[in-house]
Amino acid sequence: MGRLRIIAILEGISLLILVGIAVPMKYALGNTSLVKTMGPVHGGLFLLFLFNTLSVGVEQKWKFKETTWKVLLACMIPFGSFYVDRKILSKI
Repeated sequence: MGRLRIIAILEGISLLILVGIAVPMKYALGNTSLVKTMGPVHGGLFLLFLFNTLSVGVEQKWKFKETTWKVLLACMIPFGSFYVDRKILSKI
């Protein structure tokens, strides 16, 4: 369970960096280097979060209709990984 929480937080932080720093730098300063770096990092963490959610769901015998779909849905919503960490993952 700990690895999923860590990945959720890292995925959320990578999105904050991408949206809060990299994209404004791209459009305000014309500097695309951070977007080119953080885009793939965030994408990789997102996929890692998806796969680990399914893995932990199987390991922990989560009922898909009760828990797994909520975690998967939350990672599709911007900053939902922070919400799911606090409301679901910290209690399991």
